[in-house]
Amino acid sequence: MELSLATRTVGEHTVLEVGGEVDVYTAPRLRERLLELIDGGARHVVVDLGRVDFLDSTGLGVLVGALKRLRSAGGSFALVCDKEPLLKIFRITALDQVFPLHPTVDAAISADPAGAGA
Repeated sequence: MELSLATRTVGEHTVLEVGGEVDVYTAPRLRERLLELIDGGARHVVVDLGRVDFLDSTGLGVLVGALKRLRSAGGSFALVCDKEPLLKIFRITALDQVFPLHPTVDAAISADPAGAGA
């Protein structure tokens, strides 16, 4: 299955909508896009996984890398995910303790201190 990536801006936040499968074959495209956004000045990134059907360890690694890069730049990173199979992956790997996980983009933005002024 293909990977779809779409970007939009909501206030001070850059929202990256991801669709399809994030695996060893497609994760490099996701990594490339996240790096483009961060290197281009995005400091508050929300990744919407609402249309993701599959996520493997390679995809998780890309997300962790983006989180570390943004935190070191003083930014914020949040995930939107309400699909139980994906949430289970985050719980099993204990990454639900690392990533701010939200059911909607609006919830992610309003929970972010940067969203208060947006």
